[in-house]
Amino acid sequence: MSTVTIEKKTKIHPHKFTLWVGIGSILMMFAGLTSAYIVKRNQVNWTTFDLPVAFWYSTAVIILSSITLWIAVKAFKERLMSRYRTMMAITLVLGVIFIILQIVGFQQLWTKGITLQANVSYSFLYVIVGLHALHVIGGVIALIVMSLQAFNTKVRNYSIVPVDLMNTYWHFVDILWVYLLMFLLMIR
Repeated sequence: MSTVTIEKKTKIHPHKFTLWVGIGSILMMFAGLTSAYIVKRNQVNWTTFDLPVAFWYSTAVIILSSITLWIAVKAFKERLMSRYRTMMAITLVLGVIFIILQIVGFQQLWTKGITLQANVSYSFLYVIVGLHALHVIGGVIALIVMSLQAFNTKVRNYSIVPVDLMNTYWHFVDILWVYLLMFLLMIR
């Protein structure tokens, strides 16, 4: 007697594939920037600096936002739409707070005289943190769109793909921020 095995082919959704290609590109960009930072810090005119306190608060906020998004995704999968909407709204607010705290951090740097033109080490800080902030702004825009869709009473879309994409991207920018903060602290 022979046994017939049926294989289920699993294919990655095209949007997920595109997101992973984008994440790979972003990782390469930040790998290049952090590598250049390491090389440049051996120059004679390199100046060390302390990171602003606002960056620490923003780190706590973005980690908390990843937790609320994780809860939102879990609620979506369980069809607990009221909890999903609430957690998406909280995640959105936390994303906005993260951006505000980053702006406050840049203002703290500016008042200390740590400006783009002052020194090459400061320029690297602004470019690295600023590029990350731009990626978070993109994530916040996506959170706005997803939150509006979640609260739309006329359209009911229960596709997990956009939720998974948002989840992956947001956790990525969270982990990237923690890495960048640790990098800037350890590699002075």
